Amino acid sequence: MEVQSAEFRKAQVHIWSQSFSFITCASLKCALQLGIADAIENHGKPMALSDLTNTLQINPSKSQYLPRLMRLLVNSGFFSEQQLGDAGGGENVYGLTPSMRLLLKNEPLNLRGIVLPMLDPLQIKAWNSLGNWFKNEDGTAFETAHGKSYWDCVTEDPKDVEIFTETMASDSLLVAKFVITEHKSLFEGLDSIIDVGGSTGTFARAIAESFPSLKCTVLDLPETVANIEPTNNLEFVGGNMFEKIPPAHVVFLKMVLHDWNDEDCVKILKNCRKAIPEKEKGGKVILIETVVQGQMHDSESVKTQIAMDMDMLVSFGTKERTEKEWEILFKEAGFSSYKIFPIVDIRSLIEVYP
Repeated sequence: MEVQSAEFRKAQVHIWSQSFSFITCASLKCALQLGIADAIENHGKPMALSDLTNTLQINPSKSQYLPRLMRLLVNSGFFSEQQLGDAGGGENVYGLTPSMRLLLKNEPLNLRGIVLPMLDPLQIKAWNSLGNWFKNEDGTAFETAHGKSYWDCVTEDPKDVEIFTETMASDSLLVAKFVITEHKSLFEGLDSIIDVGGSTGTFARAIAESFPSLKCTVLDLPETVANIEPTNNLEFVGGNMFEKIPPAHVVFLKMVLHDWNDEDCVKILKNCRKAIPEKEKGGKVILIETVVQGQMHDSESVKTQIAMDMDMLVSFGTKERTEKEWEILFKEAGFSSYKIFPIVDIRSLIEVYP
């Protein structure tokens, strides 16, 4: 390849860009740790850099570097930037973009739990072990790095457990609000639904509140749901989805199957099949899962799905699935058909029929 060619220059920039891609995530995490977005939100309007510096109580020797952090985050689409006129002293002010609003502490549907664990030493060490993992017999790159599974490591630190739980609860609320708004007909005419693996109960609770006549049940491990109080039409049941799922009109699983290999997924789906009535009587399974390169064709969504698939490989030895891979699982588990509906992010709602 000629050094002077446009092809060479483009390839060089591509390599530099990809090699530095972690910097945006690290800078975004820094912004959350400093509370930049929350300070601007509490200010009630776009905030000048000098006011922002004073509010954040940054070490005086470091305040000179804040503009560089903000420049990167503006360029990445997390903050807006505007220069005031002479009346405002010509100082730059920073506002929040829709993406950053989803990372505010007080936002009920916030996605902070996705950003904060990123670049954690546990994860970075696992990714740095990926090359060695390809050469050994370990189950996951995470195990190569730490000698134990992801879940064993995470559960050792209460803070990690808290972040994970809060993230799942916020995400479940987001999904529930979308499903209730856009797919209300899914629940019409039903008398019962069971949320499998929904230990936080957020999704089932939202459904129970929206449909008072619908009996909602959360199934999870006995020790997980032992101390959770039921409500009028919401109850928590201890059990194991690999052994038996209590009967219901609809079985709901949100981001459960991507944690398991194909063989285990078929076992879970077979138990779902046993728990529901025939299609003519309203029986079905509802999944919230990623369908890689499915009905979403924009490049950012596809890149995100493919990156998520690699994350599942490194951390759990599992995968995100294409529509064809989902179809094979459904058929092996004894289901007759399915429908896929894209939802608010890179995932889809999948209805699976007996």
